[in-house]
Amino acid sequence: MNRMSFGLFVPPHHRLGENPTLAMRRVIELIEYCDQLGFDEAWVGEHHSTGHEIIADPTLILAAAAERTKRIKLGPGVVSLPYHHPFMVADRIVQLDHMSMGRAMLGVGPGALISDADMMGIHPSTQRPRMNEALGVIVELLKGNVVTHKSDWFEVREAQLQLAPYRPEGIPIAVASTTSPSGVTSAGQYGLGVLALGAGLIGGKKNLAEQWRIAEETAAKYDQVVDRREWRPVLRVHLAEDRDEAIRDVVKARQIERDQYFKPLLGLSNDFTLEQEIEDGTLIIGTPDDAIRVISDMYESSGGFGCFLILAHEWASTPKTMHSLELFARYVMPHFQNSLDAPRASADFLIRKRPGYKDIATQAIAQAYTDSGRDLPDGLDIHKVR
Repeated sequence: MNRMSFGLFVPPHHRLGENPTLAMRRVIELIEYCDQLGFDEAWVGEHHSTGHEIIADPTLILAAAAERTKRIKLGPGVVSLPYHHPFMVADRIVQLDHMSMGRAMLGVGPGALISDADMMGIHPSTQRPRMNEALGVIVELLKGNVVTHKSDWFEVREAQLQLAPYRPEGIPIAVASTTSPSGVTSAGQYGLGVLALGAGLIGGKKNLAEQWRIAEETAAKYDQVVDRREWRPVLRVHLAEDRDEAIRDVVKARQIERDQYFKPLLGLSNDFTLEQEIEDGTLIIGTPDDAIRVISDMYESSGGFGCFLILAHEWASTPKTMHSLELFARYVMPHFQNSLDAPRASADFLIRKRPGYKDIATQAIAQAYTDSGRDLPDGLDIHKVR
C-alpha cells in the first residue's frame, strides 16, 4: 500500500439556534488544528440555503485558514459550478493558490441543494450538464490556454488568466460523486480526481469499485487517465477510547441533526440506526482500531485509493471532536503512512540483541572503574546495571 493521505471535509452542518459567527470561526479553528496534527487536506462546502450549511463562499474561509496554517492543502468542496461564471471560478482559485503559497485545490459539483438552484432560477435538470460544460472551460483556463466558448448561460471570448497557478504542476481538481455516475464520468472525461461522497451512504462502500470502473472507462474513451491517488472516499468519523463512549458522545446530536435538518428541510427519511450504519461501514464511530479496520476493508474492496477524508460533523462537543481528531492522527494515520515500521523494527532489533548486550555492559562498567583507579563500590551488582 502506498502512503495514504488524510483530510477533512467540512459541509458544514451547524445546528440552528447557535451563533453562526462563532460557527464559522470554529471551522477555521478546526482546519488550523488539523494542520497541527499533520492532516494533508481540508475541503469546505458551498451552500446558500437551509440555515444549517451557512458558508456561501468557502474560499473566504480557506483564505483565512491559509494565514493560520503551514502545510495543509485547502480547497472549496465544492464550488457549485452552475451558480458561477467559469472564468471567475478559475480566477479566484488561482488567487487562493497564490495566497496560500501553492496549497489550493478545487472541488467542483453541480450543486447539492435544489433550494439554492431554485432561488437563482436554475432548473435542476440543467445543473449536471452545466457543471460539465463549465468544468471543461475551467480546466483549459488553468492550463494557461486561451478559451473562447459560447453557451446559453455563459460566454468567454479569448479568455485567459492573468496569473498562472503558483506551482508548475498546477491546481488539483476533484469532482464530487454520490450515487449517480455523473461525477465519475466528468472526472474521467477530464482526467481529474474524485470526492466520493457516496461512500457515506448505506451500501455506498459496495459501489466504490463500480464507480471507479466507470471513471476509468470514461477516461479511456476521452484519451485521459484517472489516478487512484486522487480518489477520496468521505466518511463521518468519531473516535474515543472505547466504542461505547464514542457512541454516547454522538447519539443525541446525530438524532437532532436528522430531526432538524435532513428530514424537514431535505425530505430525507433515512431511518437507519446508528448501529446499522456502523455495521455497514458508512461511518466510523468507535476506537482507532475500528477506524483502521473499516478503512482497510474499504481500501481492499474498492481496489485502493489515495486519500481518506473525514466528513466533519458536530455530533460531539468541540473538546470531544478535537480529541477524536487527535486519536485519529496518533493511531490511525501512521498505520497507513508507513511511519510505524521503522520504530517497530528498531524496538524488535533491541529485543533480539538485548541478551547479548548484558555481558558487554557489565565489562564496560567494570573497565570504567578500573581505568579511574577505583574499586567497585560495595554492594554494587553490575549485573543488574542497565
